[in-house]
Amino acid sequence: MLKRTKIIATLGPASADAATIERLIRAGANIFRLNFSHGSHGDHRKTAETVRRVARDINCHVALLGDLQGPKIRTGAFREKGVQLAAGDSFTLDCELDQDAGSRSCVGVTYPQLASDCRTGQVLLLDDGRIELEITAIEGAKLHTKTVTGGLLTSNKGINLRGGGLSAPALTEKDYRDIQVAAELDLDYLAVSFPRSAEDMAIARSAAEQAGCHAQLVSKIERAEAVADDRTLDDLIEASDAVMVARGDLGVEIGDAELIGVQKQIILRARQLNRTVITATQMMETMIANSLPTRAEVFDVANAVLDGTDAVMLSAETATGKHPVKVVEAMTRIIIGAEKQPSTRKSGHRMDREFQRVDEAVAMATMYTANHLGAIKGILCLTESGNTPLWMSRIRSGIPIYAVSRHHKTLNRMCLYRGVLPLLSDQQDTEIAAVARHAIADLKAAGELNQGDLVLCTFGDALGQGGQTNTLKILTVN
Repeated sequence: MLKRTKIIATLGPASADAATIERLIRAGANIFRLNFSHGSHGDHRKTAETVRRVARDINCHVALLGDLQGPKIRTGAFREKGVQLAAGDSFTLDCELDQDAGSRSCVGVTYPQLASDCRTGQVLLLDDGRIELEITAIEGAKLHTKTVTGGLLTSNKGINLRGGGLSAPALTEKDYRDIQVAAELDLDYLAVSFPRSAEDMAIARSAAEQAGCHAQLVSKIERAEAVADDRTLDDLIEASDAVMVARGDLGVEIGDAELIGVQKQIILRARQLNRTVITATQMMETMIANSLPTRAEVFDVANAVLDGTDAVMLSAETATGKHPVKVVEAMTRIIIGAEKQPSTRKSGHRMDREFQRVDEAVAMATMYTANHLGAIKGILCLTESGNTPLWMSRIRSGIPIYAVSRHHKTLNRMCLYRGVLPLLSDQQDTEIAAVARHAIADLKAAGELNQGDLVLCTFGDALGQGGQTNTLKILTVN
């Protein structure tokens, strides 16, 4: 059984060599993440080159996703190892303190405007919410707090405001430099951290265009403001090419109890608005050290698959963990198991909508036919831009979508689309019938199709023109 949900693996010291990258691809990784929060530009250039060389050598398509650091607000560093805070202890965050001058009573902050963004009575969440500090007074650049939930606070820990509201911009000076590198590396996707609204994504898109970066933009939904109301969320999704449920900071800001419902809502709305969606953060966290996942992690991945996510993402599990290949193998097994459930093949997507575009109407008609004509074994989609297979992938189905294109950029981007398998067409083919015939022959040789199978085929009258899909045919493999 083919895996339909895609896997994003973050590359790092444990996995950036060619041999491990090849094993990750064979284990089920479809997209590799370059985390700009770590490593140098030189490191990322080398890793991108290695990924592309390996993919070319084993004749497969994988995508590269760059992840911008964004305005991550952190504490400064301590002179000693840190401070042990207990409930009731007083502690000060000083926005003007030197970044390496932290002591038992106070520590610096990387965000100078923190004091002006906050008010007395609010709660600051440090170290992914492990430590809670209630603001008791604000004195200039100093925030005096009382410890609500204590713990060991060490250097450079993240700071969130419960309920959101911090005014830090979506892009930092480092992000602008990293966007330039993303352009040089010709990345397929670029993730924007901490956007609050569609306006933030418009700023990021403008910056990418000015840098000559043609990557599809992924909004990482991790601020409370982004999910404060349905209109804001929908606008943010529509301003993006894809979205990521970034559950770390989002869970800290809105609370764990709200997170599961918000995750389901984001996945649902992304699919309804014809955007791809990624579920991320701590999916297989224990496998950083262990060789097997916990039952809770199995259920977490499976539930995201059942909800309809396009991809699930691994972070430290593959970047620095002890078992990068085993974790991808385990995730592949979980995905395939979840996709056996009948609910993953039923869809009412856009059944009550009218379509403004012919190619979208053909895509929807194709999936309706595929799901209601029991003999169909595959869908062959001849595409230039990748739009038609994207629309098809919004419909739940157990039937593979083979997306055939001459454009490597299109093929790489489709690595994120659930249920879509990118296939390179023969550059010598100039007729639609020849493209389809050769693709079917390749799939038959690979054992994906057999003689006598029925295949749906979509295409446009003119080969080479995007947005022109207007034909659906039923073909018999012979």
